[in-house]
This record gives sequence, C-alpha cells and structure tokens, in this order.
Amino acid sequence: MSTDPADPAAGTVMDGLPLTDHHCHGVVGTALDRDGFEALATESNWPGPAGTSMFDSQLGFAIRRWCAPLLDLEPHAAAEDYLARRLELGPDAVNRRLLGAAGLGTLLVDTGYRAGELTSPAQTAALAGGIGREIVRLEHVAEQVAAETTPSSFGADFAQALGLAARDAAGFKSVAAYRCGLDFDPSPPPARELERAAARWLGRPGSAGAVPRLADPVLLRHLLWTALELGKPIQFHTGYGDAELDLHRCNPLLLTGWLRATRAAGVPMMLLHCYPYHREAGYLAQVFPHVYVDVGLAVNHTGSRSPAVIAELLELTPFHKALFSTDAIGLPELHYLGAALFRRGFGQAAERWVDGGDWSVQDARRVASLIGCRNAARVYGLES
Repeated sequence: MSTDPADPAAGTVMDGLPLTDHHCHGVVGTALDRDGFEALATESNWPGPAGTSMFDSQLGFAIRRWCAPLLDLEPHAAAEDYLARRLELGPDAVNRRLLGAAGLGTLLVDTGYRAGELTSPAQTAALAGGIGREIVRLEHVAEQVAAETTPSSFGADFAQALGLAARDAAGFKSVAAYRCGLDFDPSPPPARELERAAARWLGRPGSAGAVPRLADPVLLRHLLWTALELGKPIQFHTGYGDAELDLHRCNPLLLTGWLRATRAAGVPMMLLHCYPYHREAGYLAQVFPHVYVDVGLAVNHTGSRSPAVIAELLELTPFHKALFSTDAIGLPELHYLGAALFRRGFGQAAERWVDGGDWSVQDARRVASLIGCRNAARVYGLES
C-alpha cells in the first residue's frame, strides 16, 4: 500500500466529518471491462473517438490520483494498471474499499434508474458502512402504474402507488428536466386535461411492448402536484447531465414559476447538480425559503477545478441551504471521489476565507457540518 495519503481532504476543516449523501445511486456488482468502466466515467451516451480515453479528463486524472492508492497502487497509476488491478481484486472488494473509504454515514439512493443493474439502498449502504434510505423517482412510479391503469383512473392510481412507495422513502425525485425541460406550466392540470394527456400516453405503443416513456408535460405536472401533497422533499435534476437533455432548458431559473406556486406549501425543493447554473441556483436558494441546492455531479467531473465550483455555489447560497451529494452511479470511484473532493474543495475554500480573516475557524467547522450532514438531517427528517 502506498504511504501517500488517499484522502485529498486530509488536514482540512472537513477532515473526518461523516457526510450525508442526499442524492446518489447504487453501484455495479459485476466485473467491468475497459469499455464498461469508461462508459460509466462520462455523461456522454457514446464512446470517444478511436484511440482516445475517458481517462483523459479531470475525472479520469482524479481516479488515477486519489483512487489508485486505495487499490494498492501508486498515485497516478496508468489507466491500464488501474483497470487490471480492479479486475484482479474483483467487484465486491473494489466496491467495499472505495465506498468504505468515502466516509458516508447516510446515503439517500435514487432507485428509479437502472434499478435491476445496481445495488439497492440497503446494499449500497452496507458497502459504505452507513445507513441507506430510498429516493422515489416519480416518473418511474408512473411508468409502473401505466401497465394496469386507464386514462380516467390514472390520477387516482398514481396517487395510491406513490403513497405506498413513499412510506419508507426519504423523498422524491423528478427528471422533468430530461422529459420536457424545466420551462413547464407550473399550475396543476385540470382533470379533463389530465385524462386527455393520459389517453394520449397510454395509447402510444412502447418498444417491444414496453410502457412508452413518460414525457407529456401535463402528466409530469400532475406527478409533481401529487408528490407535493405528500409533503416530502422533492428533488429536481437541473443543469449538467447526459445527451438526452437540452441543457438550456435545465437552468433552475426556469423553475421560478413552480417555486412561487409551491412556496406556501413549505415542501422542500432540492435543486440537484445545478452546474453550470450553480450561481443561479444559489440565488433561488437565497430568495425562496423552501429551496436547497448542491453541485454533486459537477464535483467529480470538474476534478481539480472542483474547489472553484464549490466556492462559487457558496457566493449567494445561505449556508443552511447547501447540501452535499455525489450523484454517483455505477462506479464506487464516484462515491469516493464525490466525498473526498467535496471535503477538499470546501476545506480549501474555507481555509482561504479563514486565512483572510473573513471567517473564524469555528464558523468554518460549523458550516462544514451544516453542508456535510446537518442540513440533510433537518430537511429530510433524518434526525427522528
């Protein structure tokens, strides 16, 4: 084992702080070849040009620098050596080493995407040595309901299914950003409009008999208003993601009408990822009392530049409104790096402010605790 510290946050105000990952996914439990690994190390839907590698990125360099020592390799090990060592150890050992080193006390796991291929909340938490809770994806529940509903009963059937799914869940997640963009009409759809939209959707054949993908803005609005009535936090994908979304329609500012319409309900609205609109998201978190933000997905993919992204998020965001997440999926490297680079990035920013006399050390540690775990505990009711 290399003597080089594997934790990039060693010595910062975040050092040793257990984190609550308020949005992540499970990991792959089978061995990955190079193509499979690289496909999970990018937001692109396609492989790079022949002769190139996703390791030539900020994320790829961070994996080689910070994850390699956890697999008994030297920092900056060659990609070929890193992948060979992964295969030698096997997926269970790799998952346990990397997730176990992340220092995650609680993981809120989105189960609505590739659920059959990834570990469950309980399995993911066991690998990390923490506690797992589920985040229910609204669109996934609706698509499950579609197989046994009718246009006239869809609204009631979805409400019943969502209520059952929510009983043990920490919150909800919407991918309306992918399905229709965030510039949707924020008002609840009338019953007749809802039934007509359900008829259009349910009457459309899916591929190979599958339920067609839910992308109707009327139905997506109904899902959100139904979730609102249950009172649990609602997560929204915003900003950066894969090629299936139109990034300009994922700016969180487009949710302003929805945020105004839901303010009185007091249900927390959790803006995930946000990059490159994280400053806009910080504004929304400042002016709306029920809005919270993170930059989870961006921290991994910006690698050595992530301290700047974290500092930019905190320019306007009240410190009781920022949360930590990794949005890690598939690769345990993403859970580990999401945590380690966040500790490093926040730690570096806070220490600059302490050294400049703008913050006290005590305040830096208190804010680290707020963002790292206490805000999530309060918003999701994890303290009870």
